[in-house]
Amino acid sequence: MGLSSIIKAYDVRGVVPDEWDEDVARRIGAAFAELVAGESGATAVVTAHDMRESSVPLSRAFAEGVLGRGVDVVEAGLGSTDLLYFASGSLDVPGAMFTASHNPARYNGIKLCRAGATPVGQDSGLATLREWAERDGYDRVPERTATISQRDLLGDYAAHLRSLVDLSAIRPLRVVVDAGNGMGGHTVPVVLADLPLEVLPLYFELDGSFPNHEANPLEPANLVDLQAEVRRTGADLGLAFDGDADRVFVVDERGEPVSPSAITALVAVRELAKGRGTTVIHNLITSRAVPEIVREHGGEPVRTRVGHSFIKAEMARTDAVFGGEHSAHYYFRDFWRADTGMLAAMHVLAALGEQSRPLSELTAGYTRYAASGEVNSTVDDAAGRTKAVREAFDGQDGVTVDELDGLTVDLPDGSWFNLRASNTEPLLRLNVEAPDEARMTELRDRVLELVRA
Repeated sequence: MGLSSIIKAYDVRGVVPDEWDEDVARRIGAAFAELVAGESGATAVVTAHDMRESSVPLSRAFAEGVLGRGVDVVEAGLGSTDLLYFASGSLDVPGAMFTASHNPARYNGIKLCRAGATPVGQDSGLATLREWAERDGYDRVPERTATISQRDLLGDYAAHLRSLVDLSAIRPLRVVVDAGNGMGGHTVPVVLADLPLEVLPLYFELDGSFPNHEANPLEPANLVDLQAEVRRTGADLGLAFDGDADRVFVVDERGEPVSPSAITALVAVRELAKGRGTTVIHNLITSRAVPEIVREHGGEPVRTRVGHSFIKAEMARTDAVFGGEHSAHYYFRDFWRADTGMLAAMHVLAALGEQSRPLSELTAGYTRYAASGEVNSTVDDAAGRTKAVREAFDGQDGVTVDELDGLTVDLPDGSWFNLRASNTEPLLRLNVEAPDEARMTELRDRVLELVRA
């Protein structure tokens, strides 16, 4: 099996067993052990896995590869991706999380990190890993006999999160949580136990076949059950986690989705209020309200490309206290600069519970513009279509253009749009924001006409 199709820009991902299997996992484990042992002298790797049927066999095969290169394995067992980051950070060892996140049941993957939850991406180790795993042969003779052990870190993970956000004194809240049959069903009951919260669970049963809906809350169809349950029960809010529970989506007491940009701004304000740093990272498709609000609260916003490796690198460079993406990934300096949906959810619960207004009123202050959300178009020539859009706008009075990530066009009335090609599919992704709904719709439709011409 060729590895070029499954080792992506940020992680390993593919269909099991068609694109990868236990033999491939063993080879990747050996290559990863060789990489981290050579770089830093690492003598141990921690693993965790989600609830997919293939996750245990793949993680065990990976462990065999690691052990064969003289590196110990600590198995944390069932966990969310942010639990693996906690394990890597708190134990100060490299880590491997077996999950395909929100992908369908037949997929699986590996998210890899160095000690301290530092990311491993295409330009920071994955290309080397692919080359070594394909070769599957090493000159170095391991100097030690490696061992494997098991360690339950769920309680320590929950205690760490609760040390960062104190929910003990908030007003009582009723919260519906949709775990989508993913890892939130494993972590939420422990993290949110014995607090002034009435947790109403939806789909907490761990089931990698996802019998109720895909564990991808970015798709509106997968929020429908949560929205209905919030309205039916009169809950104060709803939370939806993706399959590996590193992302969280929020709906208010009316069952209306709260923009991840508004959540980014809300959490940023809370982190800035601690007085322990001023830099906040946001990717270029978050609302322009985010940098505005960060500045209004004494912070310094820094704009980055889309993608966790860019966010984490910029957080390390600037010592940022927090970072947010419009895809609902939230990164915290206090969590080894890693993304954790659970900690972001706890901030929302704290912000709501520390005052008396409903969530819709609380978040209205962080929502200033009309946004399109991400609109995808299938195209044969992404570069050509992007060039046509640029030519239609570039050179007009008051228009500015940049290419930090795809094409971003700022218009003089405060409207803007970003057009980015997908890394993995023949798609162009469009995000539009404008001062009001009518202007947003007009600009969105104009750009789509050019893209789909």
